[in-house]
Amino acid sequence: MDNARLILLFALGLVSLSLYQAWQQDYAVKPSQIPATAIDTAADKSSAVPAPSTVTNGATIQGDVPLATVARPAAIPGLPAAIPGDFIRIKTDVLDLKIDSRGGTIVESALEKMPVTLHNPDIKIKLLTLEPSRYFVAQSGLIGASAEMAPKHDEAIYQFEKREYQLQEGEDELTVTLKWSTDTGIEVSKHYHLKRGSYTIKVEHEVKNNSQEMWAGRSYQQLQRVKYDEDTGSSFMMFYMGGGYYTDENKFSKYDYDDMDESNLEVDTEGGWITMMQHYFAGAWVPEKDQKNHLYSKSLGNERYMIGSYSSSITLQSGESHTFSSDLFIGPKLDDQLQTTAEGLELVRDYGFLAVIAKPMFWVLQKIHGFVGNWGWAIILFTILLKLAFYKLSETSYRSMANMRKMTPRIQALKDRYGDDKKRMQQAMMELYKTQKINPLGGCLPMLVQMPFFIALYWVLMESVELRHAPWILWIQDLSTKDPYFILPLIMGVSMFVQQKLNPAPPDPMQAKMMQMLPIVFTFFFAFFPAGLVLYWVVNNLLSITQQYIITKKIENAD
Repeated sequence: MDNARLILLFALGLVSLSLYQAWQQDYAVKPSQIPATAIDTAADKSSAVPAPSTVTNGATIQGDVPLATVARPAAIPGLPAAIPGDFIRIKTDVLDLKIDSRGGTIVESALEKMPVTLHNPDIKIKLLTLEPSRYFVAQSGLIGASAEMAPKHDEAIYQFEKREYQLQEGEDELTVTLKWSTDTGIEVSKHYHLKRGSYTIKVEHEVKNNSQEMWAGRSYQQLQRVKYDEDTGSSFMMFYMGGGYYTDENKFSKYDYDDMDESNLEVDTEGGWITMMQHYFAGAWVPEKDQKNHLYSKSLGNERYMIGSYSSSITLQSGESHTFSSDLFIGPKLDDQLQTTAEGLELVRDYGFLAVIAKPMFWVLQKIHGFVGNWGWAIILFTILLKLAFYKLSETSYRSMANMRKMTPRIQALKDRYGDDKKRMQQAMMELYKTQKINPLGGCLPMLVQMPFFIALYWVLMESVELRHAPWILWIQDLSTKDPYFILPLIMGVSMFVQQKLNPAPPDPMQAKMMQMLPIVFTFFFAFFPAGLVLYWVVNNLLSITQQYIITKKIENAD
């Protein structure tokens, strides 16, 4: 934001964004219009897993079995009777989960370290929920050679020892087991392994074939959610919300709701993972890396979507056992947790096409925070470092603008001489620039080199959940929301006005009037932007003003 062109480009982007969001609010179908009965009805028909191909030895694995044909599983001695729709609660220091005994589906996840607002710390964000307008669940199960030989998420009724489990003080891990079996001797134990401080859950399906015949099956994992408009705290900000997937071959790709409406995702890969993303938070299933997986998606109707994966099939002879394993991430997009969960999972922090620049920027910002312990001061110090890195480029730009500013009286004289003859006026100006050895693009090109870095930092500050509810000083208690008293936006507007006075005046009167309005327009826009982002722009402007003022005075005094 060091010159007029950069300001105009940024303003154009904001205006375009605002117009698009206004159109969305007026014409887009809102998920809140979907009645709860539509969600319930869709649940019966939408939970089907895409039918896989035939497995080895000729055993066909069913992909969609009507509920009415499923045999009731056998009761397991020593455990309470299985009840459809019963819930198990699992609580750790960071997660509070609710699991349905039907299929072992995780239907609710409250994030214990993530309150909805600072003013109501006891009300936690629920990423997974059965609430119709925000419906989002994590399902998993097995597909067998026949309906009664493997527990699917919408059919199997699991048994469990108790309704509540909690990670106790002094414990670092918690394991919860649900059990399912058949009269023929197939036993399945579904294990949930949770660790202290982690948003990743290891989910295992342990299969024991105690029958007299061969068992064939595969595992699957899927996320289902309804499309909804996320409240980002500002009508001027938009963030990606939808699906995505990762393969070793093509790395990370977004697959949004429009993509799912147009066609189903069909990708075969070794390892890989699938995700549903929103601002600051994500859910992701990460199957075993050393196995072949098929990634799929489906539009279920009523603004509801599914993305998932299933494994290659395995066969178990009588007396054999096998454990299918996968990791489920449910939580905030914290960089360190994403990196330790799966390769490439940190890419759900949506830095866009400038991720190659943004990721190192966040790394430096995080190191500074580790030293100062405050994200506000970390932003200020990082802005200073970034300004120092581009000092010479900025100096070239400011020298060019200072020389152009020095020519303002002579340009005005040319305007008075040639009046409305714009062609003669342009020729005279170019001759003047040539005589004085001034490059009119000299102030623009250095700024264009810096623009990718400024835009990348913009996305770093917008996407970093670490800034959520992070205080700075005094009245700024949350750098991820707007300044409650609009002090920073006002300072930014004043700094823009001062910076304009140091720049050469545009020769065109209409352009000059537009430039005079920009500080007011930007003050209005930035009044609703996160305080951390506005803090960056304020510091950047103040440093730019200081550098530009010193250079301009040196050139003027030299004459």
